[in-house]
Amino acid sequence: MLVREAMTKKPEYIPPTMTLEEAAHEMRDDDLGFLPIGENEKLIGVVTDRDIAIRAVAEGKDPHTTPVRDVMTEKVLYCYEKDDIKTAAKSMEEQQIRRLIVLDKDKQLCGVLTMGDIATKCHDEHLCSEVVESVCQKTHH
Repeated sequence: MLVREAMTKKPEYIPPTMTLEEAAHEMRDDDLGFLPIGENEKLIGVVTDRDIAIRAVAEGKDPHTTPVRDVMTEKVLYCYEKDDIKTAAKSMEEQQIRRLIVLDKDKQLCGVLTMGDIATKCHDEHLCSEVVESVCQKTHH
């Protein structure tokens, strides 16, 4: 199975100038845990609900005025829509991440692959349980 067969399609960029409050509203309204951030049609980062909680709220940043650029995660892990789902799942396991940005052959954002996508659309129970177990495993530093 290819990534494009399981991914959530048509994610939209938010601008880096969007406030934390606006981003949180969008996450709530669309039931999302993160939003890709784009500028000039290029992916420049993502903001997660965790970024908002840890890097903004816990630090006392004003959600009404702070742009997502100030708390976004710049290192974005991705895969390609034509990658095998097992390869993408292995990457999620190794990096202990719950979602991957999906790019097309021109490196344009075309989807998102989540643990939920793998669990509901990939008919490989072993792969599903392996990803969930690895990603959710707590690491000790």
